[in-house]
Amino acid sequence: MKGLIAALLLAGGAQAEVRFEDRSEALPEHIYNGGWEHFVGGGVAIFDCNGDGLPEIFAAGGENRARLFLNRGEFVFEEGSLPDLTGVTGAYPLDLDGDGTLDLYVMRVGEDLALKGHGACHFKDATQGLGLPVSDQWTTAFTAWWEPGADRPVLALGHYVDRTDPDGPFEACDTNRILWPAQTGWRAEVLSLGFCPLSMLAAEDARGRMTLRISNDRHYYVRGGAEQMWDIEERRFLGPEDGWEGPQLWGMGIASRDLNGDSADEVMLTSMGDQLLQIAEGGGYVAAPFEMGTTAHRPHEGDDGRPSTGWHSEFGDVDNDGRPDLFIAKGNVDQMPGNAMEDPNSLLMQQPNGTFREVAGRAGVAQSARSRGAALADLDLDGRLDLVVVNRRAPMGLWRNVSDAGGFVTVETPPGLGGRVQLRTEDGVQSQQITVGGGHAGGEALPLHFGLGNAPRAELRWRPPSGDWRPWQTVDAGGTLVLTAPR
Repeated sequence: MKGLIAALLLAGGAQAEVRFEDRSEALPEHIYNGGWEHFVGGGVAIFDCNGDGLPEIFAAGGENRARLFLNRGEFVFEEGSLPDLTGVTGAYPLDLDGDGTLDLYVMRVGEDLALKGHGACHFKDATQGLGLPVSDQWTTAFTAWWEPGADRPVLALGHYVDRTDPDGPFEACDTNRILWPAQTGWRAEVLSLGFCPLSMLAAEDARGRMTLRISNDRHYYVRGGAEQMWDIEERRFLGPEDGWEGPQLWGMGIASRDLNGDSADEVMLTSMGDQLLQIAEGGGYVAAPFEMGTTAHRPHEGDDGRPSTGWHSEFGDVDNDGRPDLFIAKGNVDQMPGNAMEDPNSLLMQQPNGTFREVAGRAGVAQSARSRGAALADLDLDGRLDLVVVNRRAPMGLWRNVSDAGGFVTVETPPGLGGRVQLRTEDGVQSQQITVGGGHAGGEALPLHFGLGNAPRAELRWRPPSGDWRPWQTVDAGGTLVLTAPR
């Protein structure tokens, strides 16, 4: 924390204004809707399913059909073909069977689905064919990782309230599950205790160990629960003896990113009220000071002074200045009177001195619908991160980034590749982990994106999980490094 706090005291320079153009009309109208089982969820998955480099959009629908929107370039989208799927809370793109083609793990209220990709954005229900064990639980969180030498991933599933409990919903949180690859399909293991998770992320923690982080909703666990950390190698929950005392939050989403170049990720946890940024320090975490500007605890526009409700959060360098920025989707659960009803989304730009400044209003992305899932992704391949947002009981939002931005490089990572990528220029060091999970009910399978500012080139290297750093490679601004090393 000392290095990051010290950065707050440094003088900063001028920044170009960030600007987005509302292109929501480019998407066919789609609304995430439903009763109390769809107060949560509403995720969006972004991935290229036909090999043209342009990312497609899969959007959960709740009681409405889930939709796939094909990217034809220049912000032209048309509807693709999917099985008729309802009850969907979200989805994550990943290669489930090791054939090199991206599939979709689809989370539902009820039995989940595996949609196998067959190229050209063609998907078929392969839940039984892949040997995926499913249950009738209410899935609201997902993450995955690959064990050394494995073709198929380990899947972690977070299940919300046990709908069969006659004494529910309060204090009726369901158990979670981990699906381990077996000879045919996966073998299910119950992970208990569960405290109503709304996000999971398997990643290296501040200790440098692969850990399953679980963000839980205290609205239903009521007491006795907390944010959880489960050591993947030792297969046990961390506790105070490990330096972990999980905070109690209305946990909604997880975002993870190295903010100070030390190759240890800071972690943003969204909630009702304050959003909690945890700074990696000495193998553990400390809460970021209020002065960093990351709490986003009240609406930044309008006169509704009640607490905000945060959902999907995601780091991304929106202006390509070499400093990760932060988007937070916000919106009332439904009609909760203690929280803001007019709750515009937040775009927090990291300043040269390490603090964050709210710019969503000026940037044009301060939508006040009940937002849920979202994604920062370069949809038109111009090197600038665009924005997609799924809303509850309102149409989706889509914005094109038209900022005057700096240079960038991307890193293509084959399906199933994990570890960390490090980038350095004269301005310093950046790093990103290669993960599947986090956010709120959805994520991306896209090249890693790094902003370069004015640097004409950068050096990059990759470290596999539990391995050594590979040699540095030089990439010019606007270029792409393709990682081909085996797991």
